[in-house]
Amino acid sequence: MSKIKVGIVGGTGYTGVELLRLLVPHPNVDVIALTSRTEAGRPVAELYPNLRGHCNLAFSDPSGPEIADCDIVFFATPHNVAMQTVPDMIASGQRVVDLSADFRLRDAAQWSSWYGEPHAASDLLAEAVYGLPERNRESIAKARLVACAGCYPTAVQLGFLPLLEAGLIDSNSLIANAASGASGAGRQAKVDNLLTEITDSVKAYGVAGHRHLPEIEQELAVAAGGPVKLTFVPHLLPTIRGIHATLYATITGDCDDLQALFEHRYANEAFVDVLPKGLYPQTRSVRGSNTCRIAVERPQNRDTVVVMSVIDNLVKGASGQAIQCMNIMLGLPEFTGLNGIALMP
Repeated sequence: MSKIKVGIVGGTGYTGVELLRLLVPHPNVDVIALTSRTEAGRPVAELYPNLRGHCNLAFSDPSGPEIADCDIVFFATPHNVAMQTVPDMIASGQRVVDLSADFRLRDAAQWSSWYGEPHAASDLLAEAVYGLPERNRESIAKARLVACAGCYPTAVQLGFLPLLEAGLIDSNSLIANAASGASGAGRQAKVDNLLTEITDSVKAYGVAGHRHLPEIEQELAVAAGGPVKLTFVPHLLPTIRGIHATLYATITGDCDDLQALFEHRYANEAFVDVLPKGLYPQTRSVRGSNTCRIAVERPQNRDTVVVMSVIDNLVKGASGQAIQCMNIMLGLPEFTGLNGIALMP
């Protein structure tokens, strides 16, 4: 088959350049456009020297003609960017994978309450397919618009899904204690993200309400077949990449073998690795890869189940997952271009 023409809107951020790193060697696509208003005309390899010899593109302006020639367009932008231009792209026959939060929530009023502004393309919210392949594979395959799952939501959902789908836990008292590396905050300069501010320290943030909470509750409710209530506490780690989510739930159903439940649920999932009983996942074991590693325990055989879930927030939590969705949309094997082994040490 001829190569699919791909464009990336918002190419200077961490998820944008991660998309480029993974797409350049992809055998079935040709990246023909990478946009940035501030860096238009600048060679990509000048800003990201790791791409020297691999990418000869220069950044282009988003309003230029390059993006219009693409078959699939990725948005690696802050919220409120994709929803301004995606409707015209969809109308022109392009397909879109949005890595921002613009189309993840199905309720426009709820989106507005969390993001503080009206939604500019609310008519597309019902059509947008939530981009978590392990649950929505068939819908993603037919989608014109995919709203790629967020980083924390990916780690949390993959940990809770087997338990909720089996009806084994109290869906009104879920707890997610999760921690992310600093790249999750993006590339923009902030005092709170300076090396001297985060090194040798761990802190919680967004405890009263984080924007990923409604996304997680919305999608877990689908798995549970009814409303869920989640206490979600994110933390900032003094690392660059990685998310570690420790999840807690109260067991209400009968299950003799939680290990077998998880192994069976993810037996055919190329990017979910359920560790053998007694082994616990580490963020370094997924660094640079599209893999989610999971472990499950029932401490002291009491009524609390503990699930540990780790991902690379820039890969399975963003750009890798977006490419996994693209592969499904194109009818390609999901692992195409995503076979990289995690970096250790």
